[in-house]
Amino acid sequence: MNLLQWALVPILLTAFSAASAQSPESFSSLEERMTGKEFAETGLDKLSADELASLNRWIRRRSLAAGEATGSGEQSLPDRPGELPSIASMAREPFQTRVIGKFTGWTGETEFSLENGMVWKQTGDGTFFIPEVENPTVTIRPGAIGTWRLSVEGYNSSTRVTRIR
Repeated sequence: MNLLQWALVPILLTAFSAASAQSPESFSSLEERMTGKEFAETGLDKLSADELASLNRWIRRRSLAAGEATGSGEQSLPDRPGELPSIASMAREPFQTRVIGKFTGWTGETEFSLENGMVWKQTGDGTFFIPEVENPTVTIRPGAIGTWRLSVEGYNSSTRVTRIR
């Protein structure tokens, strides 16, 4: 390792420990909260691993919102059904949705209007072109140090983005 790499190690460790300190450690999943009998009686044992993980994320978001009302949570939820969470309170978890309309890639300042109502803007440099597709599926994942990355299903390229609506 060169000197620059050694200098970056403490900075990265500090950033990661700060990020992990922000995520609540007190949340326990349904599997942890229920006995095996309760889990089976409620039918939760019939859910796929993905469905169960999605349900746990939903509960976690609502738990954090309830905690915020008492001053102990970190995340708020919308007031009306169908309303999007505020940008600052979005859970830092990957999600999939679709770009609305025709899509050919990004050019450096591209805005992505998504099926779920969000609008994201490219903040990363670079361009990426694909043959025109209609309503492609995209994944938005949390990146390092508070950033987000958008990728298009079926392509091995991503760009840094920020949510604007």
